[in-house]
Amino acid sequence: MAAALALAERGRGRTAPNPNVGCVIVKDGVVAGRGWTQPGGRPHAEAMALAQAGGAARGATAYVTLEPCAHGSARGPDCSGALAQAGIARAVVALTDPDPRTNGKGIARLRAAGVELETGVLEAEARRSMAGFLTRRALGRPQVTLKLGLSLDGCIALANGESRWITGPQARAHAHLERARHEAILIGRGTLRADAPTLDVRLAGLEARSPRRILLSLHPESGWTSIPAPVNIASLAGVDHLLVEGGAQAAASFLRADLVDRLLLYRAPVLLGGKPGLAGLDLTSLSDAHGRWRLLDSRMLGSDRVEVYERARS
Repeated sequence: MAAALALAERGRGRTAPNPNVGCVIVKDGVVAGRGWTQPGGRPHAEAMALAQAGGAARGATAYVTLEPCAHGSARGPDCSGALAQAGIARAVVALTDPDPRTNGKGIARLRAAGVELETGVLEAEARRSMAGFLTRRALGRPQVTLKLGLSLDGCIALANGESRWITGPQARAHAHLERARHEAILIGRGTLRADAPTLDVRLAGLEARSPRRILLSLHPESGWTSIPAPVNIASLAGVDHLLVEGGAQAAASFLRADLVDRLLLYRAPVLLGGKPGLAGLDLTSLSDAHGRWRLLDSRMLGSDRVEVYERARS
């Protein structure tokens, strides 16, 4: 299942409105087929893995990060039926599909075909892998990651506005990889005026995965998709993962609206005494600040440290 989840990450940011799913088919201890949801949502991961496995799929085990779909379409047959027809003997599923067209039906169809089922394997990891799809289903909006490049004293620029570069090349490369994992990237008008950022992906081989550019502004801008307020992210069609990159006002507006699901903090070992990374959050008590964030990951990138947090929600 861990291998299937790793494959699923290849599709993240390119499959909306479909989930980014991974599938591994194993026969007699040997991987016979691998698949992940392709750009635009088709082929599905299971279809790709079955095509690779061919006849070896009969009697094999399929590891799938999301319940195989139970609804066909003009773009392809349903995956639960395809797995059953291929003769899969056992299916290991990480997560049930919340889509009402499938929810439980894919598993039921496989069981009815005599396929042995195991569910809930690495479920928490699968939820994080498909957080964009699940957030859109549950809340009607994209999953939002807020990215901040900060000094040790929480600044994003010198007092005179100079900000290139606070972090080193390894941290910046990691940030570009994160861009490639999102359908859209958002900044505020202040950042547009100060930096005129291109917001593209500048990693060899991933240039085509540059995200769609969103501007948080009441006034439209040529070449940008503009939204007037954070709540309007719900209207961004085809966007399940949104990366908010700046600046201090835009970041604070999303935090005040409680629309940030994931924090991505890059900390450089420098002190700037300059412009703070966040505008006011309107907190009236320290108790309101505690218990909101869970640390998921922390590691060194050259001389910088990246920390990843997720919003603690009920």
